[in-house]
Amino acid sequence: MTLTEILQPACVKAPLENTDKMAVIEELVDLLDENGLLQDRKAALEAVIARERTRSTGIGSGIAIPHGKSRSVNELVMSIGITKDPIDFESVDGKGVQIVILLVSPTNQTGPHIQALARISRLMLDETFKENLQNADSPQQAYQLITEKEAQQ
Repeated sequence: MTLTEILQPACVKAPLENTDKMAVIEELVDLLDENGLLQDRKAALEAVIARERTRSTGIGSGIAIPHGKSRSVNELVMSIGITKDPIDFESVDGKGVQIVILLVSPTNQTGPHIQALARISRLMLDETFKENLQNADSPQQAYQLITEKEAQQ
């Protein structure tokens, strides 16, 4: 699995408009909804927020991966937001987040969700790639960076 198999170019936002954790999550859910990827925006948002309340998805190193399982999707969907100024995501390392990758998966599918998380983790281990992504000036540039990086894998 590659991220570009599940990430549509229209589901990348750089820069994000919001600076608050919950508002950013809502902004990225809205991006999925605006692109026709959700059957029920409210249910998807509630699933991601419920998961976030159990434990922060700020994994450290400037990255957060809010996610949830919902009947509002038939397959794994993804949106990405990038901000120049770090957002407090209550990350495990206490540092702000600049890359937010949101996943919503069906309640009955675990495999693709775990594969996507693993793929994201592998890509983000490359500090140069991560820095370039954080500095992307547009959604198109961010998507292109992801496409190019995955072609190298």
